[in-house]
Amino acid sequence: MKKIITKGITKIYNPDTIPVVALDNVDLEIGQGEFTAIVGPSGSGKTTLLNIIGGLDKPTSGKVTINGTEITTMRDNKLIEFRKENIGFVFQAYNLIPVLTAKENIEFVMLLQNRPAAERNARTQELLQAVGLMDKENNRPAQLSGGQQQRVAVARALAPKPAFILADEPTANLDSTSTANLLDIMARLNEEEGITFVFSTHDQRVIDRAKRVVTLVDGKIDTDEIVR
Repeated sequence: MKKIITKGITKIYNPDTIPVVALDNVDLEIGQGEFTAIVGPSGSGKTTLLNIIGGLDKPTSGKVTINGTEITTMRDNKLIEFRKENIGFVFQAYNLIPVLTAKENIEFVMLLQNRPAAERNARTQELLQAVGLMDKENNRPAQLSGGQQQRVAVARALAPKPAFILADEPTANLDSTSTANLLDIMARLNEEEGITFVFSTHDQRVIDRAKRVVTLVDGKIDTDEIVR
């Protein structure tokens, strides 16, 4: 079974001047098919934890193991390849490439993976259908609403068929309708395809849809509850 396991994750910023403890000995296990929200007040460490799980940041101590592979000591070039195959990211700011169309943004990671053109096209069309943007495939990000851009970002994250999607405040810039639509899409993909979603969020709308809620306070896990 595919899993994310963190053991003793500690992150200290400015250790040689004025130390700031962002995470303090965090142990967490997330299994395949979970729909988990990591929550907590501002400064609690939730985004730091998500970034360390995704290999975008290194812990001061502790380790992260994904599908049996420890990533905390992995060289950068190996880590990049590992992320491309195993982890999809959805960010608050969308991070789409402005000069590319929705279709081109979605297939971009597959292009980096040297997937054949026919495979890229088939997967992109499948995802455009899944996120309800078949009629927007040739639009660039500036021609899309915020909600549509975030749906493209979700499709891009899903394109290489990763085991895990890490979403950092994905609804922060969206209105209620766009948030509901996005969460419906992600919940459906979680239920039908068994894709694991891990959110860093303070948005109650996301928390209300999560199946598991992990609460961080001052860099430590305060509560960890299966809610549905």
